[in-house]
Amino acid sequence: MALKKLKVGITYDLRGDYLKEGYSPEEIAEFDFPSTIDALEKTIQDIGYQTDRIGNIKSLVRRLAAGDRWNLVFNIAEGMYGFGREAQVPALLDAYKIPYTFSDALALSLTLHKGITKHIVRDLCISTPDFCVLESAADLPKVKMPYPLFAKPVAEGTGKGINPASKINSRQELDKTCRDLLKTFKQPVLLETYLPGREFTVGILGSGAEARALGAMEILLNPNAEQHAYSYENKERCEELVQYKLATDKEARRAMETALKVWQALNLKDAGRVDLRSDAAGVPNFMEVNPLAGLHPVHSDLPIICTKVGISYQELISSIIASALKRVNE
Repeated sequence: MALKKLKVGITYDLRGDYLKEGYSPEEIAEFDFPSTIDALEKTIQDIGYQTDRIGNIKSLVRRLAAGDRWNLVFNIAEGMYGFGREAQVPALLDAYKIPYTFSDALALSLTLHKGITKHIVRDLCISTPDFCVLESAADLPKVKMPYPLFAKPVAEGTGKGINPASKINSRQELDKTCRDLLKTFKQPVLLETYLPGREFTVGILGSGAEARALGAMEILLNPNAEQHAYSYENKERCEELVQYKLATDKEARRAMETALKVWQALNLKDAGRVDLRSDAAGVPNFMEVNPLAGLHPVHSDLPIICTKVGISYQELISSIIASALKRVNE
């Protein structure tokens, strides 16, 4: 199909839409600013495709019911409720046999739940810190892991729920931090062995055997940043609190190898990021994967990695679409 005839719909969640409904800034931290959608749409048009802004899943439902269809949907909608929230748009598009970018409903449901993802990764003998999942406060007395530990919500992104209290050094801290997380996020808590080493995020481009690790970006916290983790506050104020360095040493290359193994093992598609942190011996451990990575051309980690390795924003978006369209034609 000629590029000029190919119609690309764009699905997304805007922060402003949910702020108007009364949600807090942290609750909608994973959603996008209008500038991201503006940049994404212009880039898709510059590549040569027609575009159609669809919006969130409720808008998608209305459009589908009205009979609207697209040759491809560029999907970055995160969703709002449930462990399957990132999978809702892909599942709906599957029902209408409309192809879309990025991973399918199964993969997105799996990877949103960090605990289940880590079970699979550990079964594949890929390094990941020891962990347990606390379903409720009743599970707290069962925790026997040695300190320090690290706690976070089991199914959130953008550093939500991560702050200085996330690093736990005592039973008292364990009890308070986990109870606060259970109450605030109304979901289980992932508790992990705290890793003291370097932190990397690895950009991935492609699907299956054609996927490749683009580079390992080290996250360096400034002295005035919240320490011990790439927290919500650090991410929201990254320009002043965080430094990003493209790492190419042996440890970073090992992080890239581990990230690619995870990506391919979980059958993830088109593009995304894998986050890792090294243990005391300098071995990068899998922490979590983001198969719907942010795509702001300047502020999001995946485009930042691409810029550092010489891949333009247009090349990134074009490669994502090409990867998705290849599945359509297989």
